[in-house]
Amino acid sequence: MIVVTGGAGFIGSNIVKGLNEAGEEDILVVDNLSKAEKHLNLNSLSIADYIDKDEFLQKLNTFQNVSTIFHQGACSSTTEQDGKYMMSNNYEYSKNLLNYSLENNIDFLYASSASVYGNGNAGFVEKPEAEYPLNVYGFSKFAFDNYVRRVLPQVKSQVLGLRYFNVYGPQENHKGRMASVAFHLFQQLHETGKMKLFEGSGHFRRDFIHVADTVKINLHFYEAKTSGIFNAGTGKARSFEDIATTLQSLHRSGEIKSIPFPEDLHGKYQEFTEAGLDKLRAAGYNKEFMSLEEGVEQYYEQLSATNGRYV
Repeated sequence: MIVVTGGAGFIGSNIVKGLNEAGEEDILVVDNLSKAEKHLNLNSLSIADYIDKDEFLQKLNTFQNVSTIFHQGACSSTTEQDGKYMMSNNYEYSKNLLNYSLENNIDFLYASSASVYGNGNAGFVEKPEAEYPLNVYGFSKFAFDNYVRRVLPQVKSQVLGLRYFNVYGPQENHKGRMASVAFHLFQQLHETGKMKLFEGSGHFRRDFIHVADTVKINLHFYEAKTSGIFNAGTGKARSFEDIATTLQSLHRSGEIKSIPFPEDLHGKYQEFTEAGLDKLRAAGYNKEFMSLEEGVEQYYEQLSATNGRYV
């Protein structure tokens, strides 16, 4: 059996879809459906069972024949101020699952984040000297990556962390403010004919990666059984304006409007990200990534047809 925590979430549900397409259906989804609309992300997927995230942790020792855990569940809000909650939910929970996996020879693939790099002054490469998170979400991922680094020399099963950069694509409707720029701009364009960008967005450049590419990376390592911590980005930074102008072109209309930069993001916001890919390529992942234009066009079509969900 394969376990996907956060399996009703954005990247988690896309991983379940990817596993289904690879012929895997003996999948246990672990999540928290307090936000009930997340069930829509599971409607078109084939799974064996579902369990709440807290109940799963309590019953860990009762599960039989678990071969792999894709640990995608986390609080991903970069504006969350409750550090105690963040560390309990993202760090302690992850340690419990990792230690269970190590004790039972279960492969463990987990979601890290490019937020560990902070402002990126030392580059975006998988080295401690490049890491300095700007918010407690990033710190929770940074702390767990460092915990993993301490145990990696002794592991006998696979332990793999993927540092996701700015992921966008289907099944992120429930994420609210934390949904991608592409999602928010599409909604604004359809509702008002205008797209709002923060002042200075022409200088904000991020490494935007379509969720389909993150799934491909996960499935590559699932097959390869490689351990380590790797970036999951395209290696190409693009501006927020590039997304807006691509949507303008696809929609054949739309106005771009500047709005003030939010006060609560000052000093906690990554203005530039660009994944270093040397380590990922050296590990054998050689597939090309979708360009921003290709990915946004695919997403635009899916949002237009199904509101961005699989049906």
